[in-house]
Amino acid sequence: MTGRRVISDYPHQVAGHCGSGALRDLMHWARLSYDDTPLDEGTVFGLGGELGFTYLRHPAMSPPIYLVGRGPDLTGAFTRRLGITATQHATDDPDEGWAWVREELEHGYPVLCWADIAHLPYLRVRLSMSRHDIVITGYDDHTRTATVVDNDRADLQPVPYDALARARSSTGFPVPTRHTTYSLRYPTRLPPLADTAADACHAAARALRNAQSLLPAGQLDGVTGLVHGAGLDGLSVFVHDLRRWPDVFTPTQLDTVLTALAAFIDKAGTGGSLFRRLQADYLSYLAHRTGLPIAGQAAGLYAQLTQIWRDLARIATTDIPATTRVTALADTARHLPELEQQGADLLDLLARELSS
Repeated sequence: MTGRRVISDYPHQVAGHCGSGALRDLMHWARLSYDDTPLDEGTVFGLGGELGFTYLRHPAMSPPIYLVGRGPDLTGAFTRRLGITATQHATDDPDEGWAWVREELEHGYPVLCWADIAHLPYLRVRLSMSRHDIVITGYDDHTRTATVVDNDRADLQPVPYDALARARSSTGFPVPTRHTTYSLRYPTRLPPLADTAADACHAAARALRNAQSLLPAGQLDGVTGLVHGAGLDGLSVFVHDLRRWPDVFTPTQLDTVLTALAAFIDKAGTGGSLFRRLQADYLSYLAHRTGLPIAGQAAGLYAQLTQIWRDLARIATTDIPATTRVTALADTARHLPELEQQGADLLDLLARELSS
């Protein structure tokens, strides 16, 4: 059977992060908002409650460091909290995976999927990242192309079926993509903002204190030479390990690692400043909507963290000797564990006030 199906009224604008950008667009498409004001990307990210931190260093990785500022399940956490029914499907059978996409489109629903950026032709990247969120809004059997919405592109992207199948069957980092597809069904209205925001703030604070790694359980066990930390403890590991980089890496490696550090902070789909900018936007939204002083205080703290992370990215690529950059980075980063701890404390305090 051949055919063509396109959802023509799907809204889209470029976003800082694939997950929060896709969920923002899906919320706009479903016409779900508070007081008829569409949710911006920062508020969507914040309501997911998935702020976090993970740091890895291992000589077998390329580049040999990895940094991420969120938890592992933004889609699941956001949809549960907002009353959206999300059924996640996964399979190693490409025909079954594609059938799920077609079925959703035939029922008039845009389709949220995972895809590896290394196999998406319009991105032209070498780095593998298998949990990149895209939304498929159409297919055409005559041209054998799917219509893809991606946070990184302002325009709709026609992607050949075979390239899309490779992107959706990747076994790259951090987990196999397995044609993962979400079937989403939306409520007629959202739950109360105060309750939803309180739960999200508490979840983010809890995730920072009792961190769950972005990588599958057991994947890091027994790995020789691995430096790893998550959550607030991970921030201390990162700041301490940063000073060791000139002793761990050759001068050539060190320059590569510093370039990678800047990319992970500001360029690798983080929304800017390792997701701290998105969190600050969310808290500013809450301060405006609720008038709670603690929300404004939390927004200010995360604005400060946003600037520190931005400074780290800038310093890492400054045209000065690499060892000098590391010294400047370590000096700039030294207050991060304390400030991130204060951020988690403020999120808990805000959650209590929102719940009262």
